[in-house]
Amino acid sequence: MPDRPALPRRLTAEAVGAFFLFATVIGSGIMAENLSRGSEAVALLANTIATGAILFVLITMLGPISGAHMNPAVSLVAAARGELRWADAALYVLAQLTFGILGAWAAHLMFDLPTLQLSVKARTGLGQWTGEAIATFGLILTILGTVRHRAQWVPASVALYITSAYWFTSSTSFANPAITVARSLSDTFAGIAPADVPLFVVAQLIGAALAALLAKFLFDEPR
Repeated sequence: MPDRPALPRRLTAEAVGAFFLFATVIGSGIMAENLSRGSEAVALLANTIATGAILFVLITMLGPISGAHMNPAVSLVAAARGELRWADAALYVLAQLTFGILGAWAAHLMFDLPTLQLSVKARTGLGQWTGEAIATFGLILTILGTVRHRAQWVPASVALYITSAYWFTSSTSFANPAITVARSLSDTFAGIAPADVPLFVVAQLIGAALAALLAKFLFDEPR
């Protein structure tokens, strides 16, 4: 396992990254809904641009410290590949979830909304679950393939992939178990009903696992 910054620095990077990523997803959704005059297409476009932009910034800034996972699926795949200790991965996930939720609450505070909310936006059905599995599959494959062949392009590749996946997947590409939980705590444009979270997360983890298997075949050198 390669040398890397001390664990407290890495956890701080994950916390900061999750806070700003989740605040951006929720906050830009609120702003977009406020300004789009009822056009869901315009609101989604604004939400997409903001999310892609912050991903590029956060991965560029924090990637050299923690890898800028900001996503339990990414951390679990890294642990399964032996690139991150399982104990560290558990702490990564805790930081992502805790500070991501704080980011969602900060978005509510900025827009003068009640901090504590539960979403009532239904997102369920085979099409949505398939969308989440494909979105997460593509994200993990993008990360592993780009790290292997064009490491300097990881920020742009991930940002562009998510920008695209917002539009080509039926679920608008959550592709992240932690942000799925956080979005269930926001009754706004980006929300998801809490009852719909478990199957979204299952679909995401299935997609991540399949991508990890394919990446091992495609990108890892045979031993």
